Amino acid sequence: MATAQSILDLKGAEVATIDREASVLDAAKLMNSKHIGALVVSTGDRVVGIFTERDILNRVVAVSRDPAKTTVGDVMTAPMACARRDTKLSECRSVMTAKRIRHLPVVEDGRLYGMIWSGDILATEVEDKQATIEYMHEYLHGHR
Repeated sequence: MATAQSILDLKGAEVATIDREASVLDAAKLMNSKHIGALVVSTGDRVVGIFTERDILNRVVAVSRDPAKTTVGDVMTAPMACARRDTKLSECRSVMTAKRIRHLPVVEDGRLYGMIWSGDILATEVEDKQATIEYMHEYLHGHR
């Protein structure tokens, strides 16, 4: 059964992070430049939350906060859902569906190992199903 680590092995462990004291404006600029929808928020080496596009929309824009004067720490999501490296992808999917989130940091003992998102899980599931289809086709029709 595939795990969070199996996705990280394929895509790498690089994760965009930001300090909780950074402004929302700086966070939005970073997210825009990297074409990503979430940043892991840290203080030093410690992961303290996650900051997403949804946080910008609901906690800054919708309530007319100034993004240049609002810190990420004031509007981030914390505590956040996260996975361990050995968490099965089916469990990751269930957590993401239940909490209606798209990004799931992979954290153990306070250390950030990477981030998976719903698209990673979907791609893995499609790949697994395609392999099953090919196997069944070979089984039923023989190797040509």
